[in-house]
Amino acid sequence: MRLTILRHAPSLAGGLMAGRRDVPADCSDAAAIARQRARLTPGQVIASPALRCRQTAAALDLTPDRLEAALWEQDLGAWEGTDPALLPDLGPLPPQALARHRPPGGESFDDMAARVIPVLNTLDGDTVIVAHAGTVRAALSMVVGAAALSFSVAPLSITVLRRAGDAWAVEAVNLRAGD
Repeated sequence: MRLTILRHAPSLAGGLMAGRRDVPADCSDAAAIARQRARLTPGQVIASPALRCRQTAAALDLTPDRLEAALWEQDLGAWEGTDPALLPDLGPLPPQALARHRPPGGESFDDMAARVIPVLNTLDGDTVIVAHAGTVRAALSMVVGAAALSFSVAPLSITVLRRAGDAWAVEAVNLRAGD
């Protein structure tokens, strides 16, 4: 089974943390959209219900078979709509502590992964998911644990995992349209 996760196109959040805010996407780069569309393999299509994910799916000429609420981005609580430069520096935290850290009123990466991973584990055929950077990292955490937080996940990038039985393997991470 092949799982292809495409992060939505750049969000129009004005450089602020988007998280659960339902902001639109900039899907105007037709060449990048076409390059990524050509990389997608047939299969079922699932999307986060976020506007930016639905717009990206439409730009890719994908019609989701379903919208899956569990795939929403991490709830950043009080950090939603904040300039990233104003957030505390969590860089010194070891990966496991970073994964457990909750923004005030939000959820931790571990909390988010606990709702995303069960959805991924129920998939039974090749699937394309249009979702968020957090969704991609949650999928990667099935293979590398909390170290998944160290992966860069660019807008409109593709990450591919394969599953044989219960074992997941990473095939590709952060394939950008220009790669």
